[in-house]
Amino acid sequence: MISPDSFVFAEVSKTLRERFDGIFVAGEYVEVPSKFPAVTVAEASNNVVTRMRTADRLENAVTLMYETNVFSNLSSGKKAEAREIQEVVDEVFESLGFTRIYCSPQPNLQDSKIYRIFARYQGVDRPEYTVDEVIHRIYTN
Repeated sequence: MISPDSFVFAEVSKTLRERFDGIFVAGEYVEVPSKFPAVTVAEASNNVVTRMRTADRLENAVTLMYETNVFSNLSSGKKAEAREIQEVVDEVFESLGFTRIYCSPQPNLQDSKIYRIFARYQGVDRPEYTVDEVIHRIYTN
């Protein structure tokens, strides 16, 4: 199975940690993060591109969708902080080849004092394999 999940998470979390001191980044959805600001990055779907399968049914490409959540709990300025972080998340996904297909503020039902932005990104991964590594090539869908 082709899954660039650890690659995508590493790229997003590295960039966020470089730009936002002390940010919490998780590779799965968390209803109420343990610290703020926080971002979750999760692979939501991974489907084989059937027209690119080989005769012996080896998958060569997958259609991917990632979901992200940005959380801020500042008493003042939480919307601005969340938007600033969301812009960086967007930059990273775009640089990897993904297309944002949805982005909107969402009510945080667990705690209404937390500002949350939810986004989805889509792309097609057609990796290249070398002796030492897998190079993920993400293409817009």
